Amino acid sequence: MTEPGAAPFTILVVCTGNICRSPVAERLLRAQTAALGLPVLVHSAGTQSMVGHDMTPEAAQLAQHYGADSLGHRSKQLTEQQIRDADLILTATREHRSKVVSLYPRAARYTYTINQVARLLPAAVESLADPDGLSTTLVELAETPRPDFATQLRALVAEVAATRGFSPPPALPEDDDIEDPYRQSTAVYARVGAVLNATVTQITEAFAAATRTY
Repeated sequence: MTEPGAAPFTILVVCTGNICRSPVAERLLRAQTAALGLPVLVHSAGTQSMVGHDMTPEAAQLAQHYGADSLGHRSKQLTEQQIRDADLILTATREHRSKVVSLYPRAARYTYTINQVARLLPAAVESLADPDGLSTTLVELAETPRPDFATQLRALVAEVAATRGFSPPPALPEDDDIEDPYRQSTAVYARVGAVLNATVTQITEAFAAATRTY
């Protein structure tokens, strides 16, 4: 758990308008991490935000369908400060990732598409569980008294960056993207919702597994 006064682990989710994909992912992450007792802060923003708007009705229904709260969302424009403040940034597509990094190049170390990070996390968790495979920083961390939760997850993000080259790439580059359902059919929204729920579940389960390795 995060110690009193310690900076919480913060996730920023990014899409285009911040009214469909990123708010659904944000609310699912909040719900699933809370259910697992993981103290995480989650926010979302858009690269071309429809500032102040609610989620679309279809997106709100998706959030509710998968057990998350859909109330009170107001879309926000992505800023450099939000990027600096995040420990992990999850984007809907590779294009959104590029826009995040263009605003703050150092964010390349902790910015991934949602599908991409779900694909990369298992190797990072496995590496954390193998003391012989840990980087020097992680060995030092493992030798200290049990670190707080936020420190554990920051170590996991660092290990994702360190091991990303060892994970096989997707069959197609666009497989790391999540399609935009805005103004699309109910079937498209349903497909996007199923993908988001599955990937968020993979992410939160990886968080839980990583915190058990210490």
